Amino acid sequence: MSRHVTGYALIALILGATSLSTFVEASQYTVTARFAKCSSSIRRNCVVDGDTLWLNGQKVRVADIDAPEISTPRCSSELALGNRATDRLIELVNEGPFQLHAWPGRDTDRYGRKLRVLVRDGRSLGDRLVAEGLARTWSGRRQPWC
Repeated sequence: MSRHVTGYALIALILGATSLSTFVEASQYTVTARFAKCSSSIRRNCVVDGDTLWLNGQKVRVADIDAPEISTPRCSSELALGNRATDRLIELVNEGPFQLHAWPGRDTDRYGRKLRVLVRDGRSLGDRLVAEGLARTWSGRRQPWC
């Protein structure tokens, strides 16, 4: 009997580890984590910029928007707006639980980031950034911010 219990425990452990590592794969997943701004030492549950974050070790692209760049801005106004978008995304994801919804048609972008829409109370957090002038609705290609 002890062999059976050990076998079941091993199966439960494997299934648990698999579900944790593939949570971003699901079409909808509720996130309750707290987020900080990413740094060279923080790459788990942190915000990279206004449209990218790390969640439990996976890089996620907020698929429904395009926010100004902060790592390679083309002008000072793009950097300033990108910093505002980054700070606001940190605020939004820390306001409470939100869901990750799969992006229709594509799971990852060309950089290997998971494409997801962040939703709280039926509204996209990306749409909130757009409404506040901190991002644009994703049109399929980047537009200049300068």
